[in-house]
Amino acid sequence: MIVAIIVVAVKLLILFAVLMLFVAYGTLAERKVSGHIQDRLGPYHCGPHGLLQPLADGLKLFFKEDIVAAESDKILYYLAPMIAIVPAILAIGVIPFGESITLFGRKIDLVVTDINVALLYLLAVSSFSVYAIVFGGWSSNSKYPLLGGLRSAAQFISYELILGLSIMGVIMVVGSFSLVDIVHYQKSMWMVVYQPLAFIIYMIAATAELNRLPFDLPEAESELVGGYHTEYSSMKFAMFFLGEYANMTVTSAVAVCLFLGGWYSPVSFLSWIPGPIWFVVKLVAVFFFLLWLRWTYPRFRYDQLMVFSWKYLLPLALVNILATGGVMILFGGI
Repeated sequence: MIVAIIVVAVKLLILFAVLMLFVAYGTLAERKVSGHIQDRLGPYHCGPHGLLQPLADGLKLFFKEDIVAAESDKILYYLAPMIAIVPAILAIGVIPFGESITLFGRKIDLVVTDINVALLYLLAVSSFSVYAIVFGGWSSNSKYPLLGGLRSAAQFISYELILGLSIMGVIMVVGSFSLVDIVHYQKSMWMVVYQPLAFIIYMIAATAELNRLPFDLPEAESELVGGYHTEYSSMKFAMFFLGEYANMTVTSAVAVCLFLGGWYSPVSFLSWIPGPIWFVVKLVAVFFFLLWLRWTYPRFRYDQLMVFSWKYLLPLALVNILATGGVMILFGGI
């Protein structure tokens, strides 16, 4: 029992360290990708090719003056940045990133815990992220952050429904809520082949939930200055961005598990490459797609955001569920 607890603790610490590494260099990747898209170099002088830029940014934010809005609700004002990173930390425990390995004669699964309701758990913990934005916007006692928080709440309600419906087809095909079972099902064929529409809807809804362009209405610098984090500075400001990039990493990992075959090789002759490496390669590819999307498309108007969700994505998600059910009835499964 004690050994099992130690193994779980070690896996959690390793996953947390890897997540923070992704977050740190996700910020660098954001600036490098945006730079090259705009024919610039991005960060270049802090370390070789700017590789130490995340460390410099962290030190800068740590030593910056911490300004607190005078009329803010202090408890929620301080609590909001802390909540921002909680969903990602809670989610990493159910995401499998490889098969089991054997160390010191003990079989160790490359997932902290494989629960049979993993997808329901992920949907539940992801709902916490909106509280950070709403609390941050309301507690600042400022009109622009408040508008950002209200926008985020409405946007989250709209696209959380779409996100849940987009994965229903996968659940119907596999017959399980376990991410491990879903990945095993894709050993011979990736789910994106069976559910291409679901994958597209998932990526759109996930982008909207992450408040990334073209759906970054809660921030919208041209309208709301910075939205919900306008009144934040120093490490509290940094915590919001840690949460954003951590949630991007987790969202990318879930997309890999649901649609892109998890840790399995895309072609049989490359199956000698370890599964965790394939998982990271796919995760980086999805993460890059989110970065590329931000620096390619303009922001939606708020009415367009809502119309797109309720009039287009919702019917498409329902059609995908009905089509999946129809194919399963006609052909006895997929």
